Amino acid sequence: MECIAIVMRRSGWIDIQLREAQWGTLHAKRILDIVVSATALALLSPLFLIVALWIRFDSKGPIFFSQIRVGKNGQKFIMWKFRSMYIDAEKRKVALMKKNEMRGGVLFKMKNDPRITPIGNFIRKFSIDELPQLWNVLIGDMSLVGPRPPLPNEVTQYTSYQHQRLNVTPGITCIWQVSGRSTIPFPEQVEMDLRYIANQSFFYDLTLLLQTIPAVLGTQGAF
Repeated sequence: MECIAIVMRRSGWIDIQLREAQWGTLHAKRILDIVVSATALALLSPLFLIVALWIRFDSKGPIFFSQIRVGKNGQKFIMWKFRSMYIDAEKRKVALMKKNEMRGGVLFKMKNDPRITPIGNFIRKFSIDELPQLWNVLIGDMSLVGPRPPLPNEVTQYTSYQHQRLNVTPGITCIWQVSGRSTIPFPEQVEMDLRYIANQSFFYDLTLLLQTIPAVLGTQGAF
């Protein structure tokens, strides 16, 4: 992890210069990630079992969904989720692209997505499908807090400005996740991510983690 030294606006651009983080800040964030993810995985194991059985009986296909995502500095990794869509979802996505409801391009989102299973609607609404990413946090591919990890095909559409959100380790939650989630257009998501990068700290992470709880329970913008 790096902290941000300078954020300067030049002709509408934010130039981010990174400097080495203080040893304490760097390790405090990583320790928080390990402690919280390990504890959560242990405490939530009964819920994991219930959801796994529910998915198994709900529709054909694996319990978990794995996907290649782009992490810090463009490094790719496998991100895990509970499967919330039918197994042919990726094939059906091509025909649905014209119905994309996410403003700003790049990302694909639509309400009442026909590819989502009955249980998928429930676990996505409360972000339960994201819980397996605690494993990604534990092994260091992700952090609890940081910009959401994009798909490789999304990154190919990034401008140089948008590419700056890959300067840090991606996270499970972030500013726009607690500020409206999928209702926020992609360009605004980028601005929020860069604001987080510019101001990140151990206590800022704690604040966003606490804000995530009511945001998830409220389900606003979840689809």
